[in-house]
Amino acid sequence: MKVVKPESVGLDSNVLENIREYLDNTYVKDGKYVGTMTLVSRKGKIAYLDSLGFMDRENEKPMQEDSIFRIYSMSKAITSIAIMQLYEKSAFRLDDPVFWYIPSWEKLRVYQSGIYPNFLTSRPKRHMTIRDLLTHMSGLTYDFMYRTNVDAAYRKTKVQQAESLEEFVEILSTLPLEFSPGDKWNYSVSTDVLGYLVEVLSGMKLEEYFKKFIFEPLEMEDTSFSCPKEKLDRLCALYEHNPKGEPRLLEIPFLNTKMESGGGGLFSTMNDYHNFCSMLLNQGEFNGKRLIGRKTLELMTVNHLPDNQDLTEMSESAFSETPYAGVGFGLGFSVMLDPAKSQSVSDIGEYGWGGAASTVFMLNPKEDMFIIFLTQLLPSSTYQVRRELRSLIYSSLKPE
Repeated sequence: MKVVKPESVGLDSNVLENIREYLDNTYVKDGKYVGTMTLVSRKGKIAYLDSLGFMDRENEKPMQEDSIFRIYSMSKAITSIAIMQLYEKSAFRLDDPVFWYIPSWEKLRVYQSGIYPNFLTSRPKRHMTIRDLLTHMSGLTYDFMYRTNVDAAYRKTKVQQAESLEEFVEILSTLPLEFSPGDKWNYSVSTDVLGYLVEVLSGMKLEEYFKKFIFEPLEMEDTSFSCPKEKLDRLCALYEHNPKGEPRLLEIPFLNTKMESGGGGLFSTMNDYHNFCSMLLNQGEFNGKRLIGRKTLELMTVNHLPDNQDLTEMSESAFSETPYAGVGFGLGFSVMLDPAKSQSVSDIGEYGWGGAASTVFMLNPKEDMFIIFLTQLLPSSTYQVRRELRSLIYSSLKPE
């Protein structure tokens, strides 16, 4: 990957050097993160790219530029672009009821009381729409929330261990919603359902659709729902935070690898995700190829929470990949509404998302700039590195 002199794109190279010093001294030298990779792009050029530590601590393999990472929920942005490509072809409308495409969902109910399988439920105020899935206002949840009897039912039925997307949506059809669609925001399997809808609307398997309409145009050669044997030597080891010492190596997958999970199943590299972010920041184009329209991206990256509320006012969620204060949600992305309220250096309109293994991407259209941070530590809430990266990187912007 070609890196230009930071000053050529309005960044101070001396200030950018603080990134390496801070990450190394704070996280890598003492083993909090086994290895990291950080990229800063501005005005279409990579101004900073740096690796620290190991991609595999046990075998002392240093982090390298083509290392393959489990990007988990950073898969959601790709699935959201896929479904909105189909929206641009008028394959559906945002306010279409989901049951039009998943008939078994016509009689979804809302939880009132009880434990699985003996629930007392009520009718929702209205049917769930595709927009509810894109905004995580669907009433669905995740099995790892450990907050309600509904997420307990997800664990009992092993819905997130389904063999296929078809089985996944059919199990969900038997479980109640946390709330009536549109009433609240709750981080959930909504994007996995969108992945199933991509299949229904396109007539293609999800990975096949991704490959044809996203990965090949963006030259994302190392992004897929599995890591092939010939690339395993480039796959980063996965670690889990250990309060009593160095992170623990995880030998088993954190998420289901059988189902093509549009919400969290992709493997990718810095180069591949850089190309995806470049397309987003370039209003839907990459190397002369248009993947999605400028106006569609504008719609996706404005706040869709009712009355322009932020997540502190709307969230029911025990966990997500973003702080709540001053942050709203669009169609597949978190959206910065108020940097002062969020207490972080940013701009109104910055958007992005993170992944369970502490990865993150942040795009700032106002500054024509994006940041990607990759590592492999579960859970992502262990450290506040995402806010710290904003301080380190935005402070390098030179006066214009």
